[in-house]
Amino acid sequence: MPFPPSLRVRPGPRRRSLLAVAPAALLVAGCSAESERPDSTGGSRPSAADRVRARAARDSRELAGRYDAVIAAHPKLAQRLAPLRAETARHTEAFGGARAASPTPSGTAPSTSASASAWSAAVPAGEKEALAQLAAAEREVADRRTRALVDAPGELARLLASVAAAGAAHVYLLTEA
Repeated sequence: MPFPPSLRVRPGPRRRSLLAVAPAALLVAGCSAESERPDSTGGSRPSAADRVRARAARDSRELAGRYDAVIAAHPKLAQRLAPLRAETARHTEAFGGARAASPTPSGTAPSTSASASAWSAAVPAGEKEALAQLAAAEREVADRRTRALVDAPGELARLLASVAAAGAAHVYLLTEA
């Protein structure tokens, strides 16, 4: 005589289904926890995010140097370019770089600004040409940051997107008027 089926039915998942799902859940949890670590390379080599951040800081520092060079070559543009240059210096800080020295109130770059002297020979003689060259540099950097979004982790990607948008706004402001 066979045993009668159990009249008691348990609500919820069965033991077998829990045992089958547990390893998969641990694997998923382990993978996502590992990918959230900022320095998951384990070696002395900087992570991809650190390299993107360093490149973005260097780009912002170079842009600030270009602004300084244009302001030094064309003092009449100092009032127009000062807010854009200051924002570029803040971008350098946001990416973890040292803040670039700002130009002196007289409109000339300080003598300690090596980046301004590096770009001063490349500044065109005409104001419109200088602004166009500065806009082209801003556009190039904004495009580079937009391309870097693909490989950047969440918070860095948001920062890159925000700064790239600010760069696009700078291009607009430099090409208007």
